[in-house]
Amino acid sequence: MKRDKIVYWAATSLVVLSLGFAGFAYFTDPAVAAGFKHLGFPAYFRAELGIAKIIAALVLIIPAVPAQIKEWAYAGVGITFISAAIAHISSGDPLGMVISPLVFFGILVVSYRYAHKVHALHGQLA
Repeated sequence: MKRDKIVYWAATSLVVLSLGFAGFAYFTDPAVAAGFKHLGFPAYFRAELGIAKIIAALVLIIPAVPAQIKEWAYAGVGITFISAAIAHISSGDPLGMVISPLVFFGILVVSYRYAHKVHALHGQLA
C-alpha cells in the first residue's frame, strides 16, 4: 500500500505541475501565444484552456474534492493531452511536440489507476 501511495503521489504531482506550469504560461509566455496561433487556434481558446488547466490541477491535488469531480478532471485532462498530440501531428510539428503530451497522458493514466488503488478502501477517488 505504501508503494501505491508513492506511485500515486509522484504521478499526480507530475501531472499537476505540468498543468500548473502550462496554465500559467498560457497567460504569460508570448511563445505559447505564437504556438496557439501556429496551430490555428483563436486567442480566446488559449485563455479558456489556461483556466481549465489551473482548475484541473487544483481539483486533482486537493484531497477534499469529491470523487465525481476528480473523475471529470481526469477525463478532461486526458482529452486535452490527446487533442494536443493530434493538433501537433496535424500541424506537422516535430516528433517531440507530438510525444510530449502522450507521455503526460501516460502519467495521467498511472495517476488515475493508482488513485483507485490507493483509495479503494475508502470507496472514493483521491
